[in-house]
Amino acid sequence: MHTPDTLRIHSIESFGTHDGPGIRLVIFAQGCQFRCLYCANPDTWDPHGGRELSLDEIVRLAVSQQPFFGKRGGVTISGGEPTLQRVALLALFKKLHAAGINTALDSNGRLLNEEVKALLEETDYLLLDVKHIDDAWHQRLTGVSNQSVLEVAAWREQTGKTMWLRYVLVPGWTDQPEYLHRLGEHFKDYRSIARMEIQPYHRLGVHKWEALGKTYELDNVDPPGREALQKVVNIFSNYFKEVVVN
Repeated sequence: MHTPDTLRIHSIESFGTHDGPGIRLVIFAQGCQFRCLYCANPDTWDPHGGRELSLDEIVRLAVSQQPFFGKRGGVTISGGEPTLQRVALLALFKKLHAAGINTALDSNGRLLNEEVKALLEETDYLLLDVKHIDDAWHQRLTGVSNQSVLEVAAWREQTGKTMWLRYVLVPGWTDQPEYLHRLGEHFKDYRSIARMEIQPYHRLGVHKWEALGKTYELDNVDPPGREALQKVVNIFSNYFKEVVVN
């Protein structure tokens, strides 16, 4: 199999603290199959957009920042959806591990095939985005089913490797108590889940939708307040050992 020696990326964030443990170099990969109504970066959707960066350049950048990582930090590949470039990422993660740098992958869970499984085996932390536990609501939010997301979670659990769940709280869309409890019940016995991260909905990417000539359908939705967030923390705390608002 030919292994690509480049990664098509959208952007890079140094000293990231919201995408995995510790201080991290965060690479945002280009391309995504979801069409989340609240997406803050719709400019990542096009798999042909962004720019190419060689795997060796990424490794050199990571090594140059390695002194800041400490014992917990490392490199996170986010997106977009990174598994669209799974073969290149597997090669990259092997190079990073050879340099003594841990890896994290932020994924929407849309894909699970042998290549993705190989990548996940090389991934120290899987940050799995669960958009909604109810399939009909998930399809309204993203345009696709959540079946593959749950399959990725189940496979990760089977391997015993660490996973964080991430949940975007959108008032009127993902804050229904009955579904929050259902999500908790679904995952409560998973031993691989080290953390549940609640990510409050925000409107910071609305201008990008406008710039791309796209209609932003959640224009009348406001970010959740402190009380609404606390209610979700209280519910999830019944099921997960660590719940944080990211």
